[in-house]
Amino acid sequence: MTQRGRPRTFDRQTALRQAMQVFWALGYEGATLNELQAAMGGIAPPSFYAAFGSKEELFREAVELYSRTLGAPMIQALEEGPTARASLEALLAAAVESFCKRGLPRGCFLVFGAFNSVPSNKDVEEHVRGLRLRRQKAIQRRLQRAVDEGELSKHLNLASLAVFYTTVIDGLAIQARDGASRKALDFAADCAMGAWDCMVQRSRTAKREHMDRR
Repeated sequence: MTQRGRPRTFDRQTALRQAMQVFWALGYEGATLNELQAAMGGIAPPSFYAAFGSKEELFREAVELYSRTLGAPMIQALEEGPTARASLEALLAAAVESFCKRGLPRGCFLVFGAFNSVPSNKDVEEHVRGLRLRRQKAIQRRLQRAVDEGELSKHLNLASLAVFYTTVIDGLAIQARDGASRKALDFAADCAMGAWDCMVQRSRTAKREHMDRR
């Protein structure tokens, strides 16, 4: 069947990557359609809507692209570490690397893409919040695996520990956006791993005390 109309004169994936950077830098509400269309190669409104449907649909695609590409090394590092500590250390290192890439906005798209939105954009905000929560749940799954394998004590509060390291990641993203140096971010990540050593040692002490009272 013959297609009607003129063929697209732009590369859809390239246009999507450019839109991702605009949303990343300005946020969903801050990015205007004119700015998006200009960044996407001067795409005309009819072609824009034919290719992406709407600004919201484009944003959702951009967030998923970020998660599959720039966000993927963080999850991969978390899952492949030989120990829970090594996994979290690699996760923080990958986060710092991602938040400081040259030629890209600093920080994390999932943190800055849509936050404290107006009521009409709450669905967009909730979508991004769900993706951030997915990262937190991945951390908790890795910790649970360590408990199941006997590496970590079952006395550790895994949910709170996952929240702590998610908070560290989000904080690194904010500091990166505000201009903190790579050295300063690495130092913050090292301090977070120092907190890990303290918490794990405390759980071991609590376990010994519990066993002594039996």
